[in-house]
Amino acid sequence: MGPERIPRRKDEAVQEIRRARLEDHEAVVRVMPEWWADSRTPEQARQLTLLLPRLFFEHFSGTSLVMDGDDGMHGFLVGFHSADHPDEAYIHFVGVDPRRRKDGVARALYERFFEEATAAGRTKVKAITSPANTGSIAFHRAMGFDVHVPEPGYDGPGQDRVRFEKTL
Repeated sequence: MGPERIPRRKDEAVQEIRRARLEDHEAVVRVMPEWWADSRTPEQARQLTLLLPRLFFEHFSGTSLVMDGDDGMHGFLVGFHSADHPDEAYIHFVGVDPRRRKDGVARALYERFFEEATAAGRTKVKAITSPANTGSIAFHRAMGFDVHVPEPGYDGPGQDRVRFEKTL
């Protein structure tokens, strides 16, 4: 699929969803501390970049997406199709420019990912988040994901996670 142009309100610029590229890694990790500054300390926001090493852009750019607008990157979604579970796709990390929240950026990225996963024969999409991330939990529920109770120690001692699963 080629880029998808998504018209917004009449007074807004057109946004484009495109395939992620290796060179996007630098731009993404550069904006992450700023984009999460409203919900984390500067150190916590910086630590988020450790969850998105370059290897995701080297090995999963074909299934990851970036939304650009006239004024730069509006959002990104890093996801992949599972190598071990041929019916599953996984969304690892999503970010939206705080100035673009409530503009449908995340929804558009998710819907495009769902379309491409379906076209590739995937029937489920999974994701996880921290139990404290109530915004993410609400968003995934609104997107039709089943939200599972927090699983203690999912990512190691003290690293509880809420699991999401959506049937496509």
